[in-house]
Amino acid sequence: MQNYLDFEKGLAEIEGKAEELRALARQNEEMDVEAEASALDAKAEILLRELYANLTPWRKCQVARHENRPHCKDYIEALFQEYTPLAGDRNFADDHAVMGGLARFNDEAVMVIGHEKGHDTKTRIERNFGMARPEGYRKAIRLMDVADRFSLPVITLIDTPGAYPGKGAEERGQSEAIARSTEKCLSIGVPLVSVIIGEGGSGGAVAFATADRLAMLEHSIYSVISPEGCASILWKDSEKMREAAEALRLTAQDLHKLGVADRIVPEKIGGAQRHKPETIESVGNAIASMLDELAGKGADELRSARRKKYLDMGAKALVA
Repeated sequence: MQNYLDFEKGLAEIEGKAEELRALARQNEEMDVEAEASALDAKAEILLRELYANLTPWRKCQVARHENRPHCKDYIEALFQEYTPLAGDRNFADDHAVMGGLARFNDEAVMVIGHEKGHDTKTRIERNFGMARPEGYRKAIRLMDVADRFSLPVITLIDTPGAYPGKGAEERGQSEAIARSTEKCLSIGVPLVSVIIGEGGSGGAVAFATADRLAMLEHSIYSVISPEGCASILWKDSEKMREAAEALRLTAQDLHKLGVADRIVPEKIGGAQRHKPETIESVGNAIASMLDELAGKGADELRSARRKKYLDMGAKALVA
C-alpha cells in the first residue's frame, strides 16, 4: 500500500479513483472500465512526473523521511552476502539504532555499518527511529577498529534524524562518542565509503559519513540540523521549516555543488519509496564504483587524502 505525502494528495485522488473503478469491475464482470481506468493511470503518471521534476528542499525532506523508503536492513539483505552481525560496544549495551557486521560485497570481505529506523511501530521503537545513543557510536568505533586490523573496506549507510538527545545519552557522553567516531573515520587505514539513503541529520550522520567517498540518493538530505530545529532557533517558530530547508542547502544537488557529496545516485520518478529494488541496485552500483576508485591505495595514502578532503572543504567554506 502506497502512503502519500502531503503534496501528493492530488495524485492519491486520481489513483484512488482508478482503483475504485477496477474494484467495481471485479465485483461485476459485465462492467468495462479499463479504458477509463487507464486514462486515469496516464493522468497520474503525468502528475507524478510534474511533482518530482522540481521538488522544493522541504518536499525533498518529506521524501527523504518517507517510511516506505528502503532502510539499512533492506540494503544489507539485498546487496551483501554472508552478513554476520556484531553487537554491543563492550562497555554498556547494544544499540539497535545502529546495525553492522562482517559481510561480503561482490565477493569481497567488508565491514558494513548503518543506521536502522525500523519498518513498523514495534521495530521503530526498538530501533529508536534510527537515533543512536553513545553505545551505538562506540559499537561503530569497535567495528571500524576490527575492519582496520584485518584490512577490510568499510561501507556505511546513513539514515538518521540525528543522535538521540535524551538525558541518559548525554550522561553517557553522547558528544564525546560522536567526536570519537568521527575521529575514527579519519584515522582508519582502509577505504571508507558512505551513502546517505534517507536523512543525514547533524553529528549523528557525520560520525559515520566522514568518508573517502560520499554518495547521496537523489532525494536524500544532509544537514547540520533539521529544518524544524533550525526554524525554532532562528525564527522561534518551527512552522517556518520550509524557509529553513531553503536556507540550509541540505539537498543532494546543493551538497554536490558545494563539494560535500562526491556523487548523486539517481532515483526513479516517484522516489525510492516507489522503486525499492531499482534504488537498492543503484546504490550497490555506486558503492562498487567508489570502492574501485580507492582500490590499491595504501593506508597512509588513504588517511592523507581523507584528511586533505575535509581540510580543503573547511578552507573553501571560510573563503565563501
